[in-house]
Amino acid sequence: MRTKKVKQAKETIESSDLIIQTPRIIKSDLPIVLEIGSGKGKFIVELASLHQDKYFVAMERDINVCYRILEKQQDLKLPNLAIIPIDAKDLNLYFNPNSVEKIYLNFSDPWPKARHHKRRLTAESFLKIYESILTTDGELEFRTDHLDLFNDSIEYLKTSSFKITWQSLDAPLRTAVSEYELKKRENGPIYGFIARRQV
Repeated sequence: MRTKKVKQAKETIESSDLIIQTPRIIKSDLPIVLEIGSGKGKFIVELASLHQDKYFVAMERDINVCYRILEKQQDLKLPNLAIIPIDAKDLNLYFNPNSVEKIYLNFSDPWPKARHHKRRLTAESFLKIYESILTTDGELEFRTDHLDLFNDSIEYLKTSSFKITWQSLDAPLRTAVSEYELKKRENGPIYGFIARRQV
């Protein structure tokens, strides 16, 4: 699906001090929680509002979508939410090893064609990045409406240091919920798992 361009997105993002554009290590005295592929930001903005004892980072590579997160951040002025407009392969430029408490992957692109599976955010190359930035008992929480992606992701985890602590073929609503999840729930079940890094 083609993303709708926002005329003022690039200029607004470049002038905002709420978005970390130049690579630098993100540090906080609070536990760090990261959402990869935040979309319009409803999920992570709600989390940041509810849990001000944690520091949240929204990662969204599309600046037009990233702009929508920025709008919400500007409205609420949450001191515990930062935005990074990058690709997941560059996460090591922003996080120290063992510094992130939890990573959320919500409705990532399923890349259904076999030749594109390496682009999936649960593919081996990305799991290695998550392993490096998560704390020793850090968690990866995943949700999707795509059953093949869910099943394949369970298989990918078997060659990693992650151990599944919860999984469901009919995942319940959480306190915070994305726009996309609300929409997809009307059409069928949501699949999910939580996996903990083991050292």
